[in-house]
Amino acid sequence: MGIGINVPNTTTDYSSLFSSLGSSSTGNWLADYASIKNGSYGKLMKAYYAESKAQSSGTTATGKSSNSSNVLEKILEEKKNPKVSKEAQKANSELTAGLSTLKTSVSALQSDKTFTDTANGQSAADKVTSALKAYVSDYNAVVTAAKDSTLTNKTAYVANMMSSTAANADKLAEIGITVRSNGTLMYDESKLNAEGIAKVQELFSPKNITSYGSTITSRLQFAGATTSTSATDSADTSSTTGSSAAALKTDSKALASDTLYEMLKDKDGNDTGKYDIDKILGTAKSFVKNYNAMFDAAEPSSNSGVLANLSYIREKTAHNADALKQFGISVNEKGRLSIDEDKFKNSDMSSVQNFFKDYGSSVATNASLVDYYMTTQANATNGYTADGTYNVQGSARYADIV
Repeated sequence: MGIGINVPNTTTDYSSLFSSLGSSSTGNWLADYASIKNGSYGKLMKAYYAESKAQSSGTTATGKSSNSSNVLEKILEEKKNPKVSKEAQKANSELTAGLSTLKTSVSALQSDKTFTDTANGQSAADKVTSALKAYVSDYNAVVTAAKDSTLTNKTAYVANMMSSTAANADKLAEIGITVRSNGTLMYDESKLNAEGIAKVQELFSPKNITSYGSTITSRLQFAGATTSTSATDSADTSSTTGSSAAALKTDSKALASDTLYEMLKDKDGNDTGKYDIDKILGTAKSFVKNYNAMFDAAEPSSNSGVLANLSYIREKTAHNADALKQFGISVNEKGRLSIDEDKFKNSDMSSVQNFFKDYGSSVATNASLVDYYMTTQANATNGYTADGTYNVQGSARYADIV
């Protein structure tokens, strides 16, 4: 089932390109609603009871004996296991393999080694050119496979990846990459020079979590392009992540609460006008510790719900890095936190409270969802399986959140 792609400008939203494949459970409910509205369910139930009545008498409506399943069971079975063409199965297989290959290509463009001359005479320019060629080729393979794929839990993220690429079309053009009207890429290596190499490194920088390369990497991870782990490792990781995420939620809510900032009282029960600095600092230190522990444990996950919520927290933190720094909390290039205790203790605690009322509450919400997905959804498979059958236990709740 081919899907035509049209890119009139760099602000194109590719998420609608795969809408006919159904990218979330919401679409299924809307389809069910439409079925109810147009009377399809009414017709189905009439057919079901007619057949049920006929079976009870040992005959069908035409008088012939029937051993077939009832209509309702047939419809539900077909919905659980939709028929997928050989072309779609091939596209599914190619997309799954292509996502992992593309992740490798992006990793090469995020490695410092790619931008360094080697002792054997291979220049950085040669390595960058080779890496860009591989990226463009692998990117195009993924886009092409996604057009015919029924793996909606993957195509949703491919669509978002394409939107990110379109949004960065001008920057990509500076390094010789053109975004074609069908969403694929074209590379002209003659445009790459010394200045261009620096631009490539900046564009794909893993040190900037909002860079084009980091965005593509996160979408690939959401789509399942990750290294698999054993069942034991998965269970251990789920337990660690769930514990740290739950603790982070508690710390975040505490830093956003009024209780933590209540003034100390003297021996007669009167307010002293002073905060319990040590108590607030202890909570902040716990917040930093559990924040880092959660990311360390959860980042290898292939669960889209976990990854989506980690992305929200990471981006929220990046956008508030300057505010956090005023309180002595720093964000390093990997997105991890550290705290300068002296600077924190000398901060205006009313400002700390006001800041965490928004930031802390937001982190608490997403940390709670990380905990949920790691502890109750960690072993669930989303959407369609590799052979094109649908896993009804999967959850596509976060397929559209990127």
